[in-house]
Amino acid sequence: MIRSVVRGIGSSLPRRIMKNADFEGMVETSDEWIAQRTGIRQRHIAADDETTASLGEAAARAALDAAGLTPADIDLIVLATSTPNNTFPATSVEIQNRLGMRHGFAFDMQAVCSGFVYAVTTADLYIRGGMAKRVLVIGSETFSRILDWSDRSTCVLFGDGAGALVLEAADGAGSIADRGVLAASLRSDGEHKDKLFVDGGPSTTGTIGHLRMEGREVFKHAVGMITDVIEAVFSQAGVTAEDIDWFVPHQANKRIIDASAKKLGIADEKVVVTVNVHGNTSAASVPLALSAAVADGRIKRGDLVLLEAMGGGFTWGAVLVRW
Repeated sequence: MIRSVVRGIGSSLPRRIMKNADFEGMVETSDEWIAQRTGIRQRHIAADDETTASLGEAAARAALDAAGLTPADIDLIVLATSTPNNTFPATSVEIQNRLGMRHGFAFDMQAVCSGFVYAVTTADLYIRGGMAKRVLVIGSETFSRILDWSDRSTCVLFGDGAGALVLEAADGAGSIADRGVLAASLRSDGEHKDKLFVDGGPSTTGTIGHLRMEGREVFKHAVGMITDVIEAVFSQAGVTAEDIDWFVPHQANKRIIDASAKKLGIADEKVVVTVNVHGNTSAASVPLALSAAVADGRIKRGDLVLLEAMGGGFTWGAVLVRW
């Protein structure tokens, strides 16, 4: 059978680093308060000349370099983002142009923080369906553009950045030992829209709007929803938590990450955590964490890696990959 194998991964972060202490003159908060409740110590904030497209392009080029490929080798670009450069056209098309691609096709995927997991799953289906041989999957966000900087409950949580990977079609035996995407489970439930949303849009207010969140409600639902899709993936693949080499969750809140790992029975030493240095970068958080763990040598070829995310909507999903 055809498997979607990871050929390369890369990331890109804005130049500016904003530490927790930098908020103390802006809103009523402190480094201790933020770190204790979220695990976040710092985040990257995009400058005027850094956009979702430019960060996504840089991450894409890094992934292509790691794969030993060029834009000419890519058939499809899937960009996960909730902060596009323009209402339209899709920011993926702008990245395609920046890469100098005059072939193939590109589209954006909007599932908020679950976007990258949705995008990997979608890319895998295009590859297994024979419509693409190599796909560039990108998660890129500039959430700093939609934050209310006077709202201490949200402005301290988010950061900007991008991560990307190249998936390539390869023959597999159809067993759990195959490299590539092995299983996936996606869910959504629009009933929870008002718990995490942006209060603007072209069809409603005609404005960009700002991010709004009921933090306690999101936390309350997160762990249960996350474990639901992970257990579905385990069932599909015929594995257990003990078989997992690395757990790479959405980097929203250290307490959610810890609670999820504990409920699933995944050992702390198998959990990749970058929320302390990146904050919540929405669709970029999983590929940024993946990229960091590959770069420092933790994730190696042959490792069984579990990806998971939950975002506004609510949307949530999990993907199991043999690296």
